[in-house]
Amino acid sequence: MGEVSTVQVPDVLAGHVAAGEAPGVLALVSRGDEVTVDVAGTADLDGRVPIRRDTIFRIGAMTVPMVAAAALMLAEEDRLALDDPVDLWLPELASRRVIRTFTADLDDTQPAKSPITLRHLLTNTWGFGLFFGAGDAPLRRAANELRVLNGPPIPENSDSPDEWLRRLGTLPLVHQPGEGWMYSIGADVLGILLARASGQPLEQVLQERVFAPLGMVDTGFAVPVEKLERVPPAYARDPRSGELHVYDPGSWGTEWRERPTYPSAASGLVSTVDDLLAFARMLLRGGRVGDDWLLTRRSVAAMTTDQLTPEARAGARFFPGFFERHGWGYGLAVTAAGRFGWDGGLGTSCWVDPPTETIGILMTQRPGMPLQSDLYRDFWDAATKEALPKNVS
Repeated sequence: MGEVSTVQVPDVLAGHVAAGEAPGVLALVSRGDEVTVDVAGTADLDGRVPIRRDTIFRIGAMTVPMVAAAALMLAEEDRLALDDPVDLWLPELASRRVIRTFTADLDDTQPAKSPITLRHLLTNTWGFGLFFGAGDAPLRRAANELRVLNGPPIPENSDSPDEWLRRLGTLPLVHQPGEGWMYSIGADVLGILLARASGQPLEQVLQERVFAPLGMVDTGFAVPVEKLERVPPAYARDPRSGELHVYDPGSWGTEWRERPTYPSAASGLVSTVDDLLAFARMLLRGGRVGDDWLLTRRSVAAMTTDQLTPEARAGARFFPGFFERHGWGYGLAVTAAGRFGWDGGLGTSCWVDPPTETIGILMTQRPGMPLQSDLYRDFWDAATKEALPKNVS
């Protein structure tokens, strides 16, 4: 492989590691067939575990675009339809009621004006999600008590998808389907929909439709025994002391060593930079993989185009300022300039810049990085500084 002119990327990575923001960082930049991989630091605070190109990272919400791609494949086969109600497959979500205001009591509701559809789930506009800025609202308290606001998968403590959805179905929606945007929970619902509509476990759906065709040999909801040594420790920052501490030890002690009871479509996968590169290249090439088409150009164009109505954008609940710079397609974020991709809250990021044919992948194992981080912004500034527009072939 040829080298890419990204002379600033190593300096960016080293600077942020030296500042103590993460023990180590792995970055990949691709333009066409040219790829550069840079590493700074190590996978652990003690400096004993190297970060390698084949290191297996927990990718968090970067799971979602892969699930969205599989959903669009089922739609292309007419096994699902974007605007049909999902009630047939998800009866737990039929005949929804909607809370009248965000802070209202749980019984202060009105009927949903329309049923939930696949399009609503793909665009995070189905009516429920994480409660950014909700304070101590009754609905948030109830959601926490019912354990429907999932975090990283912990196999021995997870409920089955069916039980999780049953509990979720006892709560009212926050807003009318299609009239607001809320993050994350819709992806888990989408994963259950894919499993039921296909008659296969979600892991099998993704393996057969996405991972195997793309040669993504290290991506899955669990890590096999022979690969456990490639899983690094994962760190979180103590909110009081500011110090990093281990929340998952990696290797043989990682929670990802066994298949979860609930394979989370919102945050459950592990992967490598080369597996993510294969997925990103498929999207950059309009759905093509070699001489075959995994998705149609039409589906990829819809997936990577802002799908939000002004009403849904105005009703969005997320990080302040996010929707001033971004829109939302099917399972990923987009910008006005055409860049698309998504980050994982456990410390990973993969974005595609079609005008310059650039793919940038950034991997750490510290929650909150690189999402909304200076590291992410500095990396992309360096990665795209000398890029020139090319034709995508």
